[in-house]
Amino acid sequence: MGSKVTVENIIGMKGKRKIVVITAYDYTTARICDKAGVDIILVGDSAAMVMLGYKDTVPISMDEMLVLCKAVSRAREHAMIVADMPFMSYQVSVEDALYNACRFIKEGNADAVKVEGGREFKHVVEAMVNAGIPVMGHIGLKPQTAPLWQGYRVQGKSKENACRLVEDAIALEEAGAFSIVLEQVTYEVAKTISDTLRIPTIGIGSGLACDGQVLVLHDILGLYEYSPKFVKRYADLSTTMLDALTRYRDDVLNARFPGEEHTYHMDVQEYERFKEMVGMMRERLKRERNGMDDKEGLADE
Repeated sequence: MGSKVTVENIIGMKGKRKIVVITAYDYTTARICDKAGVDIILVGDSAAMVMLGYKDTVPISMDEMLVLCKAVSRAREHAMIVADMPFMSYQVSVEDALYNACRFIKEGNADAVKVEGGREFKHVVEAMVNAGIPVMGHIGLKPQTAPLWQGYRVQGKSKENACRLVEDAIALEEAGAFSIVLEQVTYEVAKTISDTLRIPTIGIGSGLACDGQVLVLHDILGLYEYSPKFVKRYADLSTTMLDALTRYRDDVLNARFPGEEHTYHMDVQEYERFKEMVGMMRERLKRERNGMDDKEGLADE
């Protein structure tokens, strides 16, 4: 697979080949993703739901995201690591945004950060880029704030909304973003944005015209209960895992596990010597216990 994927590599893929992005949140799955040859591993704030059990992405904190980012970055040999800036990590001030983005680079060993928002966060993206931090934009459906406004709706269905999305995309490119996620955007608008920008677009529920695609790992593997319409499941690991765990439980309850093939043994002669020592230990323990019983009897009298 060669050396580590860089920002320059990602930008250079536009118009030449599709960019493959997947989310991961822990060392074990990130290592498998990296071996599969994905270009970017996104440590997404979707971890709030699929890993930590929150009802949406809003509650997850910087400290929680950093733990996940560190684990994923330790597994990577090839893929670029992009860390999702969680809610409140960049909205309050440019200073907060820079500090938290720097934490992802310094502590989390990420290669870039992702920021949800369009023109309203152009100045934040510019500040990060000027500080030397690569930024992936994110427009369309914005999970961090969508529940507060219109809910999880498809974006770009009206000409007014479509124009705003195009303007947002251009603003992020002007701010220095190296790529932009388009989430749940109509095909027509996603194609227009992809054709207009010089930087790659990464689609999630936005059709084939995007320069790349991203999905949540737990969705494509069938590990999470709910999956949106745009998800394609490539496995049903939830059923596989449930079956394996049920069989493990039954084997333990019925003394079928561990078997002889899972068991370690002592050398025969060493075992005989060990039994002699255990015999002496048991005799001493018996005498000590008898002595304690005698003392307790005297005390009762």
